[in-house]
Amino acid sequence: MVLEPARRFPLMCLTQDGLALTHAEQAAELCRAGVRWIQLRMKNDAASEDVRFATAREVVGICRDHGTLCIVNDRPDLAVAAEADGAHLGRNDGDWREARRILGPHRLLGGTVNNRADAALAVAAGCLDYVGVGPLRFTATKARLAPVLGEGGIRALLRQLDGLPAWAIGGVRPEDLPGLRAAGAAGAAVSSAIYRHGRIVENVAAFHAAWAGCALNPNIS
Repeated sequence: MVLEPARRFPLMCLTQDGLALTHAEQAAELCRAGVRWIQLRMKNDAASEDVRFATAREVVGICRDHGTLCIVNDRPDLAVAAEADGAHLGRNDGDWREARRILGPHRLLGGTVNNRADAALAVAAGCLDYVGVGPLRFTATKARLAPVLGEGGIRALLRQLDGLPAWAIGGVRPEDLPGLRAAGAAGAAVSSAIYRHGRIVENVAAFHAAWAGCALNPNIS
């Protein structure tokens, strides 16, 4: 599995539909900004399978050229076809064990945890490399957003995960990272905050600096 390389990259960045940049252009900009873990998130139901595959292949190629991990949201089959590093599935986006069967043992598999029941299922599944835990706060990026947890709610779920690495999700900002890292999060998955005001390089740098600052602070575990 590719979990250990992934754990060296606490910032996972998600691409978005509806931006001025295509998914491939977003990936290229993120890679140039120093991002080393990208999740391709295509939610446009109107896109054909040919378009999805072509986009995935292009994004995977860009990531590979920069030494960046690339996983595909929702679609383990597309991840395999495009030779991505893995896939991420929400609780309503397919069975985790079936996704592991499709991906095989050497690709990354992540799942979303929104509540205590999800956390128990994630541990019991025994096939996930990591989970995304949240939402930390409201975000318009996610349709049908689960109830907001706040830092306290995320901290409580992290204690349930029996050591399963967790990336905080849902409206995460750089200033949240010290508290999330102290709570035991392995990193954060971000989307809207990275593209804000079109300042990808500066926004990525702010997240990286905030996480590095956590490591330098002796009061942060």
